[in-house]
Amino acid sequence: MEAAIPINNELEQRISDAFCIFDHHGDKRIDIREVGTVLRFLGCVPTEQEINEVIAATEMEESAGDVHLSKFMPHVAQLIAERKMEPASPEKILAAFKVLDPEGKTYITKEYMSKMMMEEGEPFTQEELDEMLAVAIDPITGNIPYEFYINQLMHAPKNSIYELAEKYWTLRPKEMKRVSKWGSRLSVR
Repeated sequence: MEAAIPINNELEQRISDAFCIFDHHGDKRIDIREVGTVLRFLGCVPTEQEINEVIAATEMEESAGDVHLSKFMPHVAQLIAERKMEPASPEKILAAFKVLDPEGKTYITKEYMSKMMMEEGEPFTQEELDEMLAVAIDPITGNIPYEFYINQLMHAPKNSIYELAEKYWTLRPKEMKRVSKWGSRLSVR
C-alpha cells in the first residue's frame, strides 16, 4: 500500500482533488495527456509550452507517460503561487480586443476573429475555435460584441486557486520559500 501524501493546506487540497478526478485507477497517477486538463480544471490557463514544462518537471522516471501526485502537487502549487498560467484580467482582454478593433466598432467579425485565432500566437484547434465562437457570436448580427463576450467569460468563482495561493504562500519581491512536511523545497529566484 502506498503512503499517503500529506495535504498541508486548502491550496494543496484543491490541487489534489482536481488531480484525483483524472486518476482513473486510484493510484495517485495520471496519464501525461491529462496534465493540461487538470490545470484547466484548477482555473489555470496554460499554453501548450507550459503544459509540456509541467510534464517534463513531473513525469515519473520509472513509469514514462505518468505523473504522480507527489511531484505534481508541489510543482503546480509553486507555479500557482508565482501566478503562472493565471487567466488574463478583463481589462487586459478588453485592451487586446481594442487592438483588433482600431475603428472602435465594439465588435469583431467572425471571419476576422477566426483568422486571428487560427493563425496568430498559439493557434486554436478547429474544435477550440468552434467552442469559443458558439459563446462569442451574437446570433442576430453574426459578429462578436467583445464587451458582452468578456462579461460572459468573467464569471470567475470566488476563492480562485490564485486567491488560495496568496493565503498559504508568503510572497516576497525577490524570494518565496516553503518547505512541505515531506521535505520538498520550492523556491523562486
